[in-house]
Amino acid sequence: MSSMEFNKAVGAVLLVALAVMVFGYIGNGLVKPKSHEAAKVKVAAASSSGKHAAKAAPLQPISPLLASANAANGAVVYKKCAVCHTSAKGDKNKIGPNLWNIVNAPHAGKAGFKYSDGMKKKPGNWNFEGLNEFLLKPKDYVPGTKMAFAGLKKANQRADLILYLTSLSDSPAKLP
Repeated sequence: MSSMEFNKAVGAVLLVALAVMVFGYIGNGLVKPKSHEAAKVKVAAASSSGKHAAKAAPLQPISPLLASANAANGAVVYKKCAVCHTSAKGDKNKIGPNLWNIVNAPHAGKAGFKYSDGMKKKPGNWNFEGLNEFLLKPKDYVPGTKMAFAGLKKANQRADLILYLTSLSDSPAKLP
């Protein structure tokens, strides 16, 4: 290889590198990327016991989301529940209780199902906000529950599921 051909090859590589840099600068000027330095991680404050505890953000109310929820999507989400629960009127309980007419029913109120002590001690009814909180993190809403489900993190999925559960009744509960 002659020195002239070597110089041409090196020149071509340098030209490509220069072109990539110029296109990068032009692209950054057009798009104006955001700096990641602004994203800060908040460190949890130490609790009185000396352990670190993260402060949970307040749970978004489910009522406004129910207005735009979709029961058909909720039926799809319910497939996760169907592993342990039945939903038709008169169906037998499985690992979990039958969910027919569950909205506004008392906690631990399904006859013939052996509830955990935590669920038996939970006062009140399965209202919309209670279902929302339970479906987010069952073990946080009812400490000691036997339900092994980790929860639904997406609020719109919880709203869809709650709307679907509301439809599982001869006289569905009125939406808030």
